[in-house]
Amino acid sequence: MESFALHSLSTTASFSHHPSRFSLLRRISSRSPPSTISLPSLRSHSVQPLTFPLLKPIPRFSTTRIAAAPRDDVPPTSPPPPSTQPPQGAKLVPLILSISVGLILRFAVSVPEGVTPQGWQLLSIFLSTIAGLVLSPLPVGAWAFMGLTASIVTKTLSFSAAFSAFTSEVIWLIVISFFFARGFVKTGLGDRIATYFVKWLGKSTLGLSYGLTISEALIAPAMPSTTARAGGIFLPIIKSLSLSAGSKPGDSSSRKLGSYLIQSQFQCAGNSSALFLTAAAQNLLCLKLAEELGVVIANPWVSWFKAASLPAIISLLCTPFILYKLYPPETKDTPDAPGIAALKLKQMGPVTKNEWIMVGTMLLAVTLWICGETLGIPSVVAAMIGLSILLLLGVLNWDDCLSEKSAWDTLAWFAVLVGMAGQLTNLGVVTWMSDCVAKVLQSLSLSWPAAFGLLQAGYFFIHYLFASQTGHVGALFSAFLAMNIAAGVPGVLAALALAYNTNLFGALTHYSSGQAAVYYGAGYVDLPDVFKIGFVMATINAIIWGVVGTFWWKFLGLY
Repeated sequence: MESFALHSLSTTASFSHHPSRFSLLRRISSRSPPSTISLPSLRSHSVQPLTFPLLKPIPRFSTTRIAAAPRDDVPPTSPPPPSTQPPQGAKLVPLILSISVGLILRFAVSVPEGVTPQGWQLLSIFLSTIAGLVLSPLPVGAWAFMGLTASIVTKTLSFSAAFSAFTSEVIWLIVISFFFARGFVKTGLGDRIATYFVKWLGKSTLGLSYGLTISEALIAPAMPSTTARAGGIFLPIIKSLSLSAGSKPGDSSSRKLGSYLIQSQFQCAGNSSALFLTAAAQNLLCLKLAEELGVVIANPWVSWFKAASLPAIISLLCTPFILYKLYPPETKDTPDAPGIAALKLKQMGPVTKNEWIMVGTMLLAVTLWICGETLGIPSVVAAMIGLSILLLLGVLNWDDCLSEKSAWDTLAWFAVLVGMAGQLTNLGVVTWMSDCVAKVLQSLSLSWPAAFGLLQAGYFFIHYLFASQTGHVGALFSAFLAMNIAAGVPGVLAALALAYNTNLFGALTHYSSGQAAVYYGAGYVDLPDVFKIGFVMATINAIIWGVVGTFWWKFLGLY
């Protein structure tokens, strides 16, 4: 869940989706001096933050007060009242609501025919767990652990069955992918790649947008966190370029450059994540859940890329231009941007040894992901080889891995959800649900293409109720895939389409994904514009993926 764990950038920097905190993000981001835009907690102390020193910092007056001599006629100042501690423990109302969902299902609804009492009890625990992911009575990892504990205490699952998913190859591949993302940020390689594209394509605002979009698409397969890419690489670049052009967050000048670049990068990020299997952790979770329902995709990295390539690339090429017309920047030309980027590259110096190691390691990992099936090397083993190289050569150290809280948090709660979903399948609950949906669809006399479109649209737009992409996957992916299969939709087509939609709906709102919180928190985009552009671009993406995908997937033999 990118808002809860997945999209945490590091142990010291994380972005929450909660709307009440966006103003805080905006205030924090606006306090940085214009000449230095950086996210220090994302970087090693040895790597210079991305800066474009065009504006000189404004001198600040010291806030230190000169001690005055004591006066007899002035009473002593009373000490400030002690600060109140924030409430600890679970939030009472969300806790009651989350638990009530499961209790009502368990005790107020009779067990339907075809479902065992054990399966029905596990479904009630699972729904309470999902409700807690949405309502957040506790952090997601803690709440998932409570759901796991409840399943064991009630003897719904044995200890070994409850923890079975912790050995999942896919989940460990997700964990190792977080470590790769840290390596990109720590070495500064991501900054260097993006800055080169600014230098090559940044003479106009539209070219600048395309340069940032292309660089993210190239970085994405080796940096599988959209939030990390947004907060660690692209937001600092966009803010620096915007400030150098006189485009400041929170005032009328934001529309000069910053608003357009933010919206363009935000809307393109979903297509970059959909293009590669390893570009976002939720992609791997989707395939794991599909396997639980018997939908196995051969050579997953290549199959994913082939199916996504044409619609994703067309969307990436169209999105900056469409937004250039729908949400035009006031500044059309940015002749200084290439020079600023060149100066930054000069300050960065030649490519370091660690950057070369990072490049070589990721090329090796991607090659093994592509050819792994032929060589007999699973994807997780390829990732383990890459991480071992980074550790042996000192690009990462074990403290870097231990401090990547988001990785370990993801391991905990992903494994809980995947384990519960797998047991629901084993106990026949998912089969029962899919049979019920199949009967309803048959009564409506819908063909499988019509049912496919209806279910995909429902899965997409229900994300307005979610503050996380991976939370959405954990809650609804299995159910919607089962509905698709019950309606006669080819399993691989249904699984891939749902997975692609999981990336695309991350730009619907300011709370729909981790990167949404990052980009909105920069202060360049007004909230009504986020919702308006989010809906318009969602519709355009649906048309592009629907029309292009229909012919492309038919050509590939997916149906």
